[in-house]
Amino acid sequence: MHEYLSEEYADLKAVAAKFNSEYTRAQPFPSGSFKNFFNEEMLSRVLEEFPDLSKKDVNRYDDPLQKKLEGKGESLFGPETKKFMHYLNSQPFLEFLQALTGISEPLLGDPYYVGGGLHEIKKGGLLKIHADFNKHPKINLDRRINVLVYLNKEWKEEYGGFFELWDTDMKACVNKVLPEFNTLAMFSTTDFSYHGHPNALDCPDDRSRKSLALYYYSNGRPSSEVNQNQEDHNTLFKARQGDNLDNSAFKPSAKQKVIAIIKDLVPPIIWKVMGRK
Repeated sequence: MHEYLSEEYADLKAVAAKFNSEYTRAQPFPSGSFKNFFNEEMLSRVLEEFPDLSKKDVNRYDDPLQKKLEGKGESLFGPETKKFMHYLNSQPFLEFLQALTGISEPLLGDPYYVGGGLHEIKKGGLLKIHADFNKHPKINLDRRINVLVYLNKEWKEEYGGFFELWDTDMKACVNKVLPEFNTLAMFSTTDFSYHGHPNALDCPDDRSRKSLALYYYSNGRPSSEVNQNQEDHNTLFKARQGDNLDNSAFKPSAKQKVIAIIKDLVPPIIWKVMGRK
């Protein structure tokens, strides 16, 4: 038995070859999900270590666009979680991701877990539809893949918490994934890969939506993945029809506007040396 993978998916090279076409042709953008992908006993031990993030020193988001809790790096990883997360940043898993997605540039994991690591959403929490920040703030590499590992046993559809993938025009949710235990969800990250958990969670008070988030980077990316009018950006939230929010909530922040103006005035080579976000 594989230490980290289920028997069905233990041969990662074969899995990548089998699902490459399905992943790259998926709608609304390259993506895929797999149930029971990992060794169940191992992942259960990871779940047992998962702390109540509301009682820890974590990043807290509580506004109309996002209500969630996010760990800071490895600080709250238990021993099983640390080993598992290191495996997901190892050579075999990186090569699997590259073969599955068809990304030609070598991929690197994020040892800092910026924006990643342990995620938890309590009852009433949400994360509106958005495109992710596209540059790593410390090493300035391009963000290419998101991997999400869900840890929610006996999760019912009526609880909500679906991971939703939306079309570029924000007219419809094209695909969605229930965040059930031992489900792996992943997608290629571009300026147009709109996704999120936009509806308030309706689980029992003693439950929460738990996940592990890992992001992968490369040095350079195809120009087709970039909105040329906003090359470097933080999270870009997008409104759905019927979202009961002031439109200003979805507009760039004052800081983002200032950075965009500076970029228009500063020669590209100087901006690159500055390594600014």
